[in-house]
Amino acid sequence: MNLTNFRFETDADGIATATWDMPGRSMNVITPELMAELDQIIDTVASTEAIKGCVITSGKEAFSGGADLTMLQGLRDLYIRLAKEKGEPVAMQSFFDESRKLSLLYRKLETCGKPFAAAIHGVCLGGAFELALACQYRVVSDDASTRVGLPEIKVGLFPGAGGTQRVARLMQTGDALQMMFKGEQVKALPARNTGLVHAVVPRDQLVANAKEWLKANPQAKAPWDDPKFKLPSNKVYSPAGMQIWPPANAIYRRETNDNYPAARAILSAVYEGLQLPIDLGLKVESRYFAKILRTKEAASMIRSLFVSMQELNKGARRPADLPPSKLKKVGVVGAGFMGAGIAYVTAQAGLEVVLVDRDQEAADKGKAYSHKLVSDQIMKGRAKTADRDALLSRITATADYAALKGCDLVVEAVFEDPKVKAEVIAKVEAAVGPKTIFGSNTSTLPITGLASHSLRPQNFIGIHFFSPVEKMLLVEVIMAKKTGKKALAMALDFVRAIKKTPIVVNDTRGFYANRCVGNYLREGHLMLMEGVPPAMIEAAGKQAGMPVGPLSLNDEVAVDLAFKVLKATKAQAGDGAVDPAQEKLLSDMVEKNGRLGRKNRKGFYDYPEAGPKRLWPGLADLVGKRLAPEQVDMQELQHRLLVTQALEAARTYEEGVVTDPREADVGSIIGFGFAPYSGGTLSFIDNMGAAAFVKLCESLAKKHGERFKPNRQLKRMAKTGESYYGAAAAKAAARAA
Repeated sequence: MNLTNFRFETDADGIATATWDMPGRSMNVITPELMAELDQIIDTVASTEAIKGCVITSGKEAFSGGADLTMLQGLRDLYIRLAKEKGEPVAMQSFFDESRKLSLLYRKLETCGKPFAAAIHGVCLGGAFELALACQYRVVSDDASTRVGLPEIKVGLFPGAGGTQRVARLMQTGDALQMMFKGEQVKALPARNTGLVHAVVPRDQLVANAKEWLKANPQAKAPWDDPKFKLPSNKVYSPAGMQIWPPANAIYRRETNDNYPAARAILSAVYEGLQLPIDLGLKVESRYFAKILRTKEAASMIRSLFVSMQELNKGARRPADLPPSKLKKVGVVGAGFMGAGIAYVTAQAGLEVVLVDRDQEAADKGKAYSHKLVSDQIMKGRAKTADRDALLSRITATADYAALKGCDLVVEAVFEDPKVKAEVIAKVEAAVGPKTIFGSNTSTLPITGLASHSLRPQNFIGIHFFSPVEKMLLVEVIMAKKTGKKALAMALDFVRAIKKTPIVVNDTRGFYANRCVGNYLREGHLMLMEGVPPAMIEAAGKQAGMPVGPLSLNDEVAVDLAFKVLKATKAQAGDGAVDPAQEKLLSDMVEKNGRLGRKNRKGFYDYPEAGPKRLWPGLADLVGKRLAPEQVDMQELQHRLLVTQALEAARTYEEGVVTDPREADVGSIIGFGFAPYSGGTLSFIDNMGAAAFVKLCESLAKKHGERFKPNRQLKRMAKTGESYYGAAAAKAAARAA
């Protein structure tokens, strides 16, 4: 055999070991070359009489993260090319055959006549777990890092190499559907208890355990290849089956609002496949997989949530001519909620942290937040006491600015007041050296204005975290007018070190994310003032694909904060910069009724101590009018809530605030949850087409006002047929030439 990605050897008992260890990669991935080598291994094992069975294991710290999704992008491109050259039927047949190759390869392994065992340590996800499922025996290590799962739904796909059929034949149907709908990663012991794997052993016993099983079971075959096999939840058309499928369909509708074709395909593939023998079930799955792979949702989600995210995380926007920053010590000034969160994620990354506040008590309180977070992890079995001690030892809480000396980077997270921030800037620069980079965590204040208080504006940059810091993936890195390349490089290296995803934006009030989110909140407020029932507003947000409705989101970020931002905008940009209806609503909520949001248990919702939140009944009296539900066009509400955000993203792109479509899309999904199925704000426009989007904007503007008026760039794109990604690709090609 000619193997590059595997090491293959056979022991004295006739048990082969195929060690998956791809050169030049930190993680094993499934590629066409890998598939060809696995095919060789199957043929060798099946045809060599002396080989009794084969263990597949990994030579890396993890088993595998699954398929290289750029391979699937290539299949879609092949289909488009063949459809133009040879017609739709030829293109579709070729696409189906190519997309089914991995499924057929795994079935070949499963039925070759010799048993295979998967010995798994670390993550084993997606197509890699589907490989393990095709093996007759699966043993995993008891290490905390070991996880198995099928997360394809998170990038708009579903398990297309046998996952829907094998998991649904191993687990109770409801559990199998939930696992695939959520893309869950399952730990070792739960995986064994639910039947996904057979055994859990210490890491150093993995291969030995697998070999012993193979020696004891030379004739082993998959359970579904036994004529006496029975489904875990009985037949689909049985009393037990009918307890599963109607609720499953209802849950699917509730959780997805029918926005995710891949989720519907999971439901259909399992429902249809369980009524058939395994080979026909696999063929059903393959047909659905080929269909889903050609959807715009899958293409957009793969691009934004896999390809673009990887590129941004690896430093796509980092100055290439500067060496990596050697970050060791980071200062955080301001130990409130945001500063405490920044200190925690920084210490979690292994960096030393100096946490400064106005007095020792406040600084200690900020450090205590890290203690609480790690203690919560300990209670859930995800960390040990030693982990907490080590993390806390890296955080120095103090009221002395002199302790910042020697910091490579200082991030201030103090109160959103230019005067307060100016005082902090002066104190920090008096304590640190001339090479220290200063990062300001602010959500609305322009960075150029703050940098004017700095003695070294070239070292001044915005680093905008989202709340809560420990959970939110996005960080906006904001360039002021005089920010230098070293500051940008340092900020991006820092964001990478703490395992967040950065987008680089240019300076403006509200930057990128908050401008879009602000529009979402405003539209919800204006709908309310029009008399739209608040429950319908919230439902429209969810149905459009947002994680929560605009009123619920405003409660989370605080109603008084939204009012404060509105007043600041009015003071700086004039009366015309705010909507009077929104101003009245927020004024009445905050000043007349003291409804500040979740933080004081009173906002657009009431938050009783016992029981779920519920919409405040007083909203009807506050607004003074209410439309009958039958007068409300739900589709129009959804359009308004999505278009207002996408249009603002288009404006920021035209203004040069965001300069890369990848950053606009990734930032919109992980920053404020913009309809992930769309691929992000600019993909939403590209998928609709600029002409159709402009037409929709103009119809909304005619009915609801100038805020929906499309910008010049969009109008030009509508005439020329341009797209954001098409134009960006053309620019990149021109630069490369």
